Amino acid sequence: MVEGTPFYDIVTNRHLVTGVVGLVLAQILKVFFDYWRTKSWSRAMLTSTGGMPSSHSALVVALMLSIGFYEGFSTPLFAVAATLALVVMHDAFGIRRAAGKQAEAINFLFSRLEKQGIKLDTKLKELLGHSPLEVMAGALLGIIVAVSAYWIFPVHN
Repeated sequence: MVEGTPFYDIVTNRHLVTGVVGLVLAQILKVFFDYWRTKSWSRAMLTSTGGMPSSHSALVVALMLSIGFYEGFSTPLFAVAATLALVVMHDAFGIRRAAGKQAEAINFLFSRLEKQGIKLDTKLKELLGHSPLEVMAGALLGIIVAVSAYWIFPVHN
């Protein structure tokens, strides 16, 4: 990697790296929480959009706090990140959760139709959104990741 190139700048951007670490940790934790719940391992949980904890919440909260710690909590950049975090978390337990419940109901209806001999091609994805607890757990993970990153890589003035 050559310092000063766009690729170098992206992979060394502390805010982006902090957010991505939160996301990756949340996705890994989903596998273990799912195992605890179902008693079976599911590799698919590594890329799942639902489940415990919310990786979207972990990402945006870690990003928001990283920006706050390093750039300042009174900056316009922090305000944008905080707004983004609120929108993403609201969407996760609001709109996407409702869409998942609708998919569950539609899949139930599809299963009834299939019992009557009507074959349907696809089953809708049901695990789309999050419960408020899953969103809060993701946010807490994001806080832990951002505080840890700031503790490990403090600002040197």
